[in-house]
Amino acid sequence: MKNVTINVKGMSCGHCVKAIEGSVGELAGVNQVSVKLDEALVEVAFNEAQVSVEKIKETIEDQGYDVE
Repeated sequence: MKNVTINVKGMSCGHCVKAIEGSVGELAGVNQVSVKLDEALVEVAFNEAQVSVEKIKETIEDQGYDVE
């Protein structure tokens, strides 16, 4: 199990939290997603054998947010 913290710009409300947690949470291999709205961070616990950090970032960007 690997943990990663991703800086995400453009999140501003509860809808943003649900959009990211929902889309990233559906990825195979993702065990936990936690959005820290006030800090502009997304924390993800995942299995590296099933999903990559790049795929997680791509999924966040697909929701309309900027990943740093």
